[in-house]
Amino acid sequence: MFGYRTECCRQALCYLGYLLSLGFLKILFNWKPELHVLCSCIPCSLEEADIILLKTTIRYIQVQKIRFVWNAANCKFQKVGVLEDSMSCSDIHRKFCSGLSREEREIEQEICGFNSCEVEIVPIWKLLFKEILNPFYFCEAYSIIVWISLGFLNFSLVLIGLTVLSLMVFVYMLRKQSIKLNRMVSAHNNVMVTLLNKNGVMEEIPSRYLVPGDVIILTRADAYLPCDAILISGGCVTDEGMLTGESVPVTKTPLPFVDNDVPWKIHTGENYIGHVLYCGTKVIRIKPATDGLVKAVVLQTGFNTTKGDLVRSILYPKPVKFKLYKDVFYAILICTGLAITGIAYIVVLNAINGAAVRNIVRMILIKLSGAVPVTLPPSLTIVTLFSQRRLKKEGIFCISPPRITLCGQINLVCFDKTGTLTEDGLDLWGILPSKQNCFQDIYNFRPGISLPWGPLLGAMASCHSLVVSDGKLCGDPLDLKMFQGLGWELEDCKGNWRADEKSCSDVIVKPGAKAQPVPVKGITILRQFPFSSVLQRMSVITHVVDEQRLTVFMKGAPEKVVSFCNIETVPSDFENTLSYYTAQGFRVIGLAYKYFIPKVHSVIEKLEREEVESDLVFLGFLILENQLKPESKSVIQELTNANIRTVMITGDNLQTACTVGITSGLVPDNANLFIIEAKSPRANGSASITWNLMESNQQHKTALKIGSIINEVSQDNNTASDRYYYAMSGETLQTIKQHFPCMVSDILLNGVIFARMAPKQKASLVEDYQKIDYYVAMCGDGANDCGALKMAHAGISLSELEASVSSPFTSKTANISCVPKLLKEGRNAFVASVGLFKVLVGIVLVSTVNMLLLFPKGTLFGNPQYIFQGMAVLLPIMVTMSLNGPAKKLAPYRPAGNLMSPSLLPSLAVHILLSFVLQISMFLELQKQPWFSDTDVFSGCISQNQSSFNQTIQREPSVTINFYSTSFFPIVGINFITIQFVFSKARPFRQLLYKN
Repeated sequence: MFGYRTECCRQALCYLGYLLSLGFLKILFNWKPELHVLCSCIPCSLEEADIILLKTTIRYIQVQKIRFVWNAANCKFQKVGVLEDSMSCSDIHRKFCSGLSREEREIEQEICGFNSCEVEIVPIWKLLFKEILNPFYFCEAYSIIVWISLGFLNFSLVLIGLTVLSLMVFVYMLRKQSIKLNRMVSAHNNVMVTLLNKNGVMEEIPSRYLVPGDVIILTRADAYLPCDAILISGGCVTDEGMLTGESVPVTKTPLPFVDNDVPWKIHTGENYIGHVLYCGTKVIRIKPATDGLVKAVVLQTGFNTTKGDLVRSILYPKPVKFKLYKDVFYAILICTGLAITGIAYIVVLNAINGAAVRNIVRMILIKLSGAVPVTLPPSLTIVTLFSQRRLKKEGIFCISPPRITLCGQINLVCFDKTGTLTEDGLDLWGILPSKQNCFQDIYNFRPGISLPWGPLLGAMASCHSLVVSDGKLCGDPLDLKMFQGLGWELEDCKGNWRADEKSCSDVIVKPGAKAQPVPVKGITILRQFPFSSVLQRMSVITHVVDEQRLTVFMKGAPEKVVSFCNIETVPSDFENTLSYYTAQGFRVIGLAYKYFIPKVHSVIEKLEREEVESDLVFLGFLILENQLKPESKSVIQELTNANIRTVMITGDNLQTACTVGITSGLVPDNANLFIIEAKSPRANGSASITWNLMESNQQHKTALKIGSIINEVSQDNNTASDRYYYAMSGETLQTIKQHFPCMVSDILLNGVIFARMAPKQKASLVEDYQKIDYYVAMCGDGANDCGALKMAHAGISLSELEASVSSPFTSKTANISCVPKLLKEGRNAFVASVGLFKVLVGIVLVSTVNMLLLFPKGTLFGNPQYIFQGMAVLLPIMVTMSLNGPAKKLAPYRPAGNLMSPSLLPSLAVHILLSFVLQISMFLELQKQPWFSDTDVFSGCISQNQSSFNQTIQREPSVTINFYSTSFFPIVGINFITIQFVFSKARPFRQLLYKN
């Protein structure tokens, strides 16, 4: 609030202005009342004021695209653009079911900003400015300025040309990536959506004006969602391939209306994702509620959405911590220290000899310019570009070139299972029916043999989440195999069974032309409780055409399904039979059903899941076969031979994962594999761990060894050794972290199979490995692997969907053969970078000695010497190292990651020592020659013979001295390259050099 007091003189001037402007000033003041106050009044205290001017101000900050607004009540900045997590299910339904008023939306709009993920195409000048702020370029700029001021124009121009070229290439790559990201994001920034206002009126508005709390109406399929929203009415099926990398339809159900004070996320648990529609995902199918609408409350907007978070992870990636960078910094400090020592020597020597101050300063500036290898940035850029080009030829695309060098230090590779180690698709192997508490004879799928009509056939035909999109049946690969194996067809229809005398959009499945005859016309799917990786099950409410009763079918992880079944219907040998099939690598799914009669006047869409999923009858096992990809075993063997550790992180069944681990070679032959199961404490009990030893025979069939080891919270008991390998579920891993923290390091060092892992657990495990100094690569097909791909030092996506943008590397080849290719190129780039750095440091040190020999004589290098040094020595070495491809085989040792390591220092030390001896010997020998005149050399000119020193020519003194002093460069270059490649174990030239 600001106080103003009316001033008579100002008012009179305003009236005069009205007359002179023919009333236009009055019209302006009507449009802008604050201008009238400022022109006719003077500021004063609120106590004296007769006019109060109110100004609404919002104080906010924006951090990595997220807006935080100052909350005066709590005296802190508060994140905006999201719906409060503290709201309960009933709060959301009551407060937002009718939407917001126009006034409420305007206030929210002012606070939260626009609902859009604006990613500008970064201007070239910004990219260039950001890159040249690198400290190396400052050193280079200093050196160039010094050399130009001292007359070394030719060499300075050559160096400027190299630098500009490397900068242009680097900026081009960044610009290209910026354009690609902009196109990916801007496509869905401003679509038209149907908005429900508080007065009940629906209108279409651009999606950029949506705010948290708005209610949007989903009116059609084949539309992209512009925000994160909570479904509160009706249902829909979405394609979340943009976020998960797996183009599999996901069924969404409305948030339950539960009258309590528990926050909605806590009430729904980890299954809350089944009620959330994510920004950027595609709506494939909608299922209106009884009022004919599908309503969703806007949960998050802008960069607060899940898509926005993905974009932010690309814009602001996790910094890469690389020990080599620290070593380079320390090496440069050492070079700088040597340069300062040399400067002290030059100053003292020249001061004793009575040199002019100007000449001393000149030599100091030149000496400082040679302390840092200024050609290092363009040289490393060229090495990386050649590596990126070679990877592209192998079908591996990289959006973060610095990560290529990092791949040279990878010593642990994590693999997803389904779609990565094994084939994406599943093959129907058989059905093991259960009847009257006993398993029956197994039914194998063979041509000409069909499954008779019954609950088992009904479950396979209806218990799935398949949809028809663009005339094509799509969904989870397991559901597709199960449904297509029956020969039935799926189509949308209007439900002919009415529980509340109102029809709703349903799906009907019916026998197709290739299906065996059955005594029913079809099955209508009235309600779906979708599959969740947390719940590990799904169920449907169905109605057989021309029948009155309803049937509930459930399928999922066998252990979960039987927990909802009547114990009298479960065979006594359930666990042994399940272990038998999973141990052979089969994918086993449990099936169950019951006939269901809803309560009077109940509505199908409002039934609680707990009411439906209870007291079921166990039907049996659906057994599917998941084949190992042909390349998987050989690649894992190659990584093992190279002493690179391999680990499986999957969301699949533990037994199945163990068998795949054994057949693929993740678990070595004759190794002891322990399946660990940890249980949290119950009531008055304590936490416990069980080890089950899995043994394998020559056919890789596995069985559980009878007898388990039970340890009651024995945290000091650690019997593992390098001979043992561990397999466990994600739940067990979490329990060990919580109740047995001292065992975590042992689990990480010996664990090889981690099954039933949620997406967050995968990312957390990768981070745990990084904390114990592993360089981790993660390879997945994009399904639930995005978090781990982003967290790893090198994430390799086998999916080419948009989610692969979050992964540094994307392979066109959908198998793990890309992993050793990337690691070989990474080692090549790493060794080339280290070797190039050693060359540059060697040249700096050799040049330093040269200067120390010449400076006391008052002689400097000339343009020809600097150009020769840069073009005739450095450029060929740089190009040679860049063009040198990776080794054909991964060596059983990684390149040394420390510049000060014993394997790297000898080559540099021997080279420098040999160069010093050569330089000093040549310099001393030069002065012993009979034609050498110290006076003539340093005073201006000498006479010498060019070919046997018989012909006399005139030369500049610096050229004469440096003609001999720089003749060491070819010899030193050959010497250095030879020593470099002999000492560097990972180079493919090593054997060639030994032979020659």
